[in-house]
Amino acid sequence: MLTGDLDTTNMWLAIMAIVSLLEALVLIGMGIAGFLVYRRVMQLVNDLEVRQVAPLREKVDAILVDVKAVTASVNQQTTRVNHAISGTMERVDETADRVKGSVRDRINQAIGMARGIRAIVMSVLGHETRHEPPAAAAGRV
Repeated sequence: MLTGDLDTTNMWLAIMAIVSLLEALVLIGMGIAGFLVYRRVMQLVNDLEVRQVAPLREKVDAILVDVKAVTASVNQQTTRVNHAISGTMERVDETADRVKGSVRDRINQAIGMARGIRAIVMSVLGHETRHEPPAAAAGRV
């Protein structure tokens, strides 16, 4: 009776060993399949990068170079325009000051001549009114 129990136990141990070996083989197979899938996916990603991403990257790099060149040119032109505007504004200010001074001098000459003519006319006509300076006359009003 003891040998019958050992035969049954040995049979069950053999079945369990075979099942464990099959499980190990299935796990090894799944590991190999997972590695093969990973390698294939990485190959697809690399191919996609070579075919699609690399040309796009080259185009984007070329566009960035063009943008940098345009930006540098715009900055240079902006600097030139700023200098030109500053120089023009300085010249306009100088010209305005000269015109203002010139107009003021001519107006003063015209006023002086008008006062002189008035004084001559008044003295010829014989009116000897006392002429007060404009500032004093304006203060009395």
